[in-house]
Amino acid sequence: MTVCLLLLSVVALTAAVPAPRALTRAAWPEREPVVGLWVWQCLVATVLLCCLAALLLGAAAVFQTVRDQVFAPAPPHVTAAYDLSAAPPWAAALTLLLACGAAWTTAMLTRELVEARRRRTQARAHLRERAPDLPAGLPAARGPLLVLEDEYPDAWWLPGHPSQLVVTTGALHRLTDHQLDAVLTHERGHARAHHDWLLHLSTALATGFPRVPLFAHFCDQTRRLVELAADDTASRRCGHLTTALALIELNQHRGVLSCASSHRLLGERVDRLLQPPPRLGRRHRALTTTVAALVPLVPLLITFAPGLTALG
Repeated sequence: MTVCLLLLSVVALTAAVPAPRALTRAAWPEREPVVGLWVWQCLVATVLLCCLAALLLGAAAVFQTVRDQVFAPAPPHVTAAYDLSAAPPWAAALTLLLACGAAWTTAMLTRELVEARRRRTQARAHLRERAPDLPAGLPAARGPLLVLEDEYPDAWWLPGHPSQLVVTTGALHRLTDHQLDAVLTHERGHARAHHDWLLHLSTALATGFPRVPLFAHFCDQTRRLVELAADDTASRRCGHLTTALALIELNQHRGVLSCASSHRLLGERVDRLLQPPPRLGRRHRALTTTVAALVPLVPLLITFAPGLTALG
């Protein structure tokens, strides 16, 4: 069991510290943001699975009740292969630490979901207050598309049940038909990919563990890559130039070309659309995706290796 715990710790530390730093320096996620998001999720899944597997093995070694429950259906020689009776002295401390980490992670996820639901409730209440001021003939607030009277051009997707696509009259006046189609396609891309859930997960982990490089980079890169992925969805339908012009028109009053840090991402998105980078080839994309999908299997293989060896 000591070997399994050490291997799980090494894999978790590798995925949590050097791997995200190398990934943030790579240029290919900008070319393939969807694949980049998948790789980040696989790294996070690897760390979480390593911690969960280590917690399970440590609890089984320290507590006889847990051991009986986990290894109840296993033959005696499988239990003997894990050598749980010879648990190291630090196994109890590690198990307690991992249990506290699991509880804290659950608390952060719950907090983020509760806060997100509260924000959506407030946003929907605000929309209901403004909906009666709509001109006659425009969609009601219950429909999939809501048009609000506002001089500022804006459009956003409000997740929930039911979800709501909102666009202002300022956007309708400023954007052409093709540009408006690009903006709406961008927002629908967020909705189809369920980017809101990914943002909630990354925010909760970064808030709960701010000193873990993986979770901090995961939060920053997720906010960036989901926008790039939605831009690609819009550009495939409406063209790169139309999507870039729509982005400029929609955010011109916010200073889209400003050098301020809060607007830097908008400028990068415009540059990327006007000068699209070369995309990965199909073989490279498939290889990257396959390798990323196999990475979370490493902690499972480490955990079950003694039992599989004993059965063999």
